[in-house]
Amino acid sequence: MDGPSSAQLWSFSTITVTQPDTSSPAYELRLDRPAKSNALSVAFFSEFPRAMALLDALPSARAIVISAAGNHFCSGIDVSALASVVESESDDVAMRSESLRRKILALQDSISAIEKCRKPVIAAIQGACVGAGVDLITACDIRFCDQSAFFQVKEVDLGLAADLGTLQRLPHIVGFGNAMDLALTARKLSATEAKQMGLVSRVFPSLEDLQKGILQIAKELGEKSAIAVMGTKKVMLKSRDLKVPEGLEHVATWNSSMLMSGDLVEAVTAHFEKRKPVFSKL
Repeated sequence: MDGPSSAQLWSFSTITVTQPDTSSPAYELRLDRPAKSNALSVAFFSEFPRAMALLDALPSARAIVISAAGNHFCSGIDVSALASVVESESDDVAMRSESLRRKILALQDSISAIEKCRKPVIAAIQGACVGAGVDLITACDIRFCDQSAFFQVKEVDLGLAADLGTLQRLPHIVGFGNAMDLALTARKLSATEAKQMGLVSRVFPSLEDLQKGILQIAKELGEKSAIAVMGTKKVMLKSRDLKVPEGLEHVATWNSSMLMSGDLVEAVTAHFEKRKPVFSKL
């Protein structure tokens, strides 16, 4: 999605962070190992949460697009990363199990950095989105893809249960029955069926259309009230794990303080003055 005004931020080995258009509040975090079909390596799991934290703290970043270089979004976890997770120097079974548990929790935290980020995070998917790639996109707030995309919860074919978030997040997105189907059969899900299930919100005809469309959507998100967008994301994620009465109580408490924002006054004033509102930054 890089353009002539694209500016690269920071330095990572597995990802690239840019501001494709310096006049837009949308930033792009790109998986950048196309030769490996963007398989997630050991380095990725330390670099990704750092990048998300930096973008979260960056006032000019109002929306984040997660994309991928090459023909495929993500082919899953790298074999080398998987090997490093299971290896242990201890001969004690309990100690090996505890070591493995802590490593899995660390990998989970890396993916969960998406939900911890206050800014809206949009996934732009082309080609294969397999295994850990599904873990990654199900943590995103919005998902778009092109016609070449396909999705596969592959872990059961590798002799394990998916453990980085798919089994917890996917049922909330596509429904319990559909999630069970995908997780147990490991079948490929086409872009068209993914749209029908609700896994993606929109399917673009081509990668070029996806890249243009998603940056425009991210730009529009970035122009909205940061406080309102942040609050909506926070409340929706919290409500996902609560019953309706508890969720209503939570949003009442949230808005009892957030409605004091100057953005509300600005939105109302701009409406009556028939102009575009100018919202404050985070």
